[in-house]
Amino acid sequence: MAPTQDALYAEIDLDLSWSERDLPERERTKHVHRLHPYLGKFIPQLVEVLLRRHVVVGGRVLDPFAGSGTTLVQGLESGHDSVGIDVAAFNCLLMEVKTRRYDLFALESEIREVVRRLDGLGSGAGASGYLAEWFAPRAAGELLAFRDVIGEYEHADLLRVVLARAARSARRTTHFDLEFPRAPQTEPYWCHKHKRMCRPVERAEHFLRRYALDTLQRIKDFSRARARGRAAVVVHGDAREVALEGRFDALITSPPYPGLIDYHEQHRYAYELLGLEDLRGLELGAAEQGSGSAALAAYMEGVAEVFAQMRRVLRTRAPVLIVVNDRRDLYPEILERAGLRLQERLRRHVNRRTGRRAGEFYEDVLVAR
Repeated sequence: MAPTQDALYAEIDLDLSWSERDLPERERTKHVHRLHPYLGKFIPQLVEVLLRRHVVVGGRVLDPFAGSGTTLVQGLESGHDSVGIDVAAFNCLLMEVKTRRYDLFALESEIREVVRRLDGLGSGAGASGYLAEWFAPRAAGELLAFRDVIGEYEHADLLRVVLARAARSARRTTHFDLEFPRAPQTEPYWCHKHKRMCRPVERAEHFLRRYALDTLQRIKDFSRARARGRAAVVVHGDAREVALEGRFDALITSPPYPGLIDYHEQHRYAYELLGLEDLRGLELGAAEQGSGSAALAAYMEGVAEVFAQMRRVLRTRAPVLIVVNDRRDLYPEILERAGLRLQERLRRHVNRRTGRRAGEFYEDVLVAR
C-alpha cells in the first residue's frame, strides 16, 4: 500500500524541499546559475540553506565535484571564500566565467559591440565531422564565424560560454530533447514541447544575440548579489590528486552518481567548438562506465579517495555535506573508507520540471565529519 501524504512528509526535511509554486524555475536559475544549462546540478537555494545551517560566518568552503559552480556562486553570495575542483574543462570554464569580477562598463561595451557585429558576421570555414553532422550548414557557419572573432576581445572566456550555449540550442535535435539527443534530427517532426510539427534549427545567429545579452544581464544581477571582498578559485584536475593550500571550514558537494551522466558527452558541442581538453577517462561514475558491480566498486573507491584527500585540508569537526540520490546506500561505506563518520541523513523532495522527465524524485543530504 502506498504511504499516506503525512507518512511521506514525515520522512522529508521540508526546509530543504520546495514545491514548484514556492520555488519556480526562474528562481532556481537566478542570475549566473542560468549562464548555461547543466544537467544534474543542485539548486542554489539548497546550498544557501546548508551554508546558513552548517558554515561559520566568513568560513572557507570546498567543493571537490564542483560541476557548474553552484557551491562557489552561493558561497560568494553568502559571504564565503570558496574553492571548486572539477575534471571537466568546460565545467571549469563555466565556473570561471560565473565567479569572476567584472568591470561592468567595459563588459557591456564589449558585449554590445559583439552583438552589433552579428549582422555582418557571415559564415566561418566549412564544418566537418561532428559539427557538420549535428548542425545545419548555416548554423555551423555562424557559430564558427563567431568563434573566429572571440579572440579579439578581453572577455573571450565569457563569449566562449555564449557560443557554447548557442550551439546547444542550434543543434539538429528536437526541441523537447536538448539534454540527451541520440541522433541528428534532419526532418520535420511532431514536437511534444510545442504540440505541433516543428523543423530542425537552421541558424544560430539569433541564439548568439539572445544569449549574449542574457549573459550580460545575469552578470550584472550577480554583481549586485555577491558579497564584497570574497573570491572563488577554480581548479581543473582530478580531485584525488590536486594539492590545496590552507584549511577549509566546510565541504559542500553533489558528486556524480554511477551510470547516469557523462558530463563530457553532455557538452560535446562545447568541446568540439572550443577545442577543450577531454579528460572523461578520469570522470567518476560516467554513464559509459555502466553501473555493474565492477563499475560500482571503482566508483566507491574513487569517491572515497576524493573525500580522504579533502579530509586532509578540512578543519577539525568541519562538516562534510553531500547531496546525492544514494538509492544503493553506497555512501556509508564510502565515508567510512575516507575516514569520515556519517552523522545525519536528511531526505528531500526534488522538483522535476526538466525536459520530459516525470515522476517523484528524492535525494539525500548526508552530514558527516
